[in-house]
Amino acid sequence: MKTSLLLFCLLSASPALALAADNVTTVPVHFTKGASSTVMKGSFKGYDTVLYTLSAKAGQHMKVGVSGSSNANFNVFAPGDKPGEATALGSGAVGQDWSGALPSSGTYSVQVYQMRATARRGTKVDYSIHVAIE
Repeated sequence: MKTSLLLFCLLSASPALALAADNVTTVPVHFTKGASSTVMKGSFKGYDTVLYTLSAKAGQHMKVGVSGSSNANFNVFAPGDKPGEATALGSGAVGQDWSGALPSSGTYSVQVYQMRATARRGTKVDYSIHVAIE
């Protein structure tokens, strides 16, 4: 009985430990003077993600696209919304850009990640992400 209880405790704690090891790298986005878009390059592996943050105003139009590894995906979150806690405003992948009018003023987040099937294998993802605000 003690062995079963110990095994149960270890197995139930394992997912929490795996989640704690995931890295989220936050990168503020800055446009050069007079520019309304920028391209950033990066990489990550496994369940790690990169979170790009940028300020925008209600009514502006945002366009996001990603290129590089076919495993690169992205989600766009409205101000105050966080990955894993809220529904994304939009999403996309290589060859599937997203664009839309922004509902409120504040700091938007663009999360770059890979799907669970490739993340599970620890696949490395090299990508470029294009963000434009008009």
